[in-house]
Amino acid sequence: MLYYHHRSSLAHDPSLLSLDHPDTPERISAIEAAMSRVGWLGCDVREAPAATERELELVHRASHVQTIRDLCLAGGGQIDSDTFVGDASYQAALHAAGGACEMVRALVRGDARVGFTALRPSGHHADRDCAMGFCLFNNIAVAELAIRELGVERVLIIDWDVHHGNGTAEIFRRRPDVLFASIHQLGLFPGTGAVSDAGSAEGRGYTINVPVPGGSDEETWISALEYLIIPAALEFAPQLVLISAGFDAHRDDPLGHCLLEAGSFAQMACHVRDMAVTVGAPVGAVLEGGYNVPALTESVMATITALAGVGTAESIAPDPLVTSRIAAHVGHYWTL
Repeated sequence: MLYYHHRSSLAHDPSLLSLDHPDTPERISAIEAAMSRVGWLGCDVREAPAATERELELVHRASHVQTIRDLCLAGGGQIDSDTFVGDASYQAALHAAGGACEMVRALVRGDARVGFTALRPSGHHADRDCAMGFCLFNNIAVAELAIRELGVERVLIIDWDVHHGNGTAEIFRRRPDVLFASIHQLGLFPGTGAVSDAGSAEGRGYTINVPVPGGSDEETWISALEYLIIPAALEFAPQLVLISAGFDAHRDDPLGHCLLEAGSFAQMACHVRDMAVTVGAPVGAVLEGGYNVPALTESVMATITALAGVGTAESIAPDPLVTSRIAAHVGHYWTL
């Protein structure tokens, strides 16, 4: 299994401008310390390269890339109410996107079947021309690179962050070659991800939104994955599977109100891993949220272990409320 990291992730620090900001460098340093104590779980540890501006512009408008670069070169500042950058943030964002790009290249050429990028800042809220929600560039949208440059025809993106990945959804909403599926808590930032939003134009049906109520536990989340997303994924038959791996649905996270535990993420990873094996696709996970540092660390390690092949996906009974309600929408486009 591949594991990508870079020291620049430790230099990006929004708390220098916003004292109690939850996105701290300790999120990465704690993961790295724990991983090093156990031999990096046997991963092939690689340094994430910086993305080129050409690579960023496969996803983002050139004006957006220039705005972020110039703001950081000027010393940083505030982009919106919760997105802050310093002079080191541009380099960190380049390596976060570059690590995702390089992981995708390595997976497609067959270096490994699974990979994980432990880099920040996160990316799934960033749109083509807008940074928001702690995100500067949309790292997971390297699926665009895979399709344009690497000969991949179908990419599945599963987003299990507690917040809807609005940027990713918008970037791919009109595309039938990218299936975007999100499980997220209803009513949280950014307020998008309604079950009725199935994409647009040729991409209609290729967006699956599964909003779950606050207080939802492992059974609700895994039921949504097992009975809604996995059947659609199998029918779609992706050649590459990417996970927007946020861990803020953990019961101890300060920004979400769901009740998952580290073992819950391991179970979701087992289900995704087994689906990918069935269709013969490699799997790459990209770190998104997760703001209780001990919970994040434990959940990341559990996810990496499961993606690497440890553990069995356990089937559960369908959730009688969330799964059945959303199946009525998803079933218009996919066989469930």
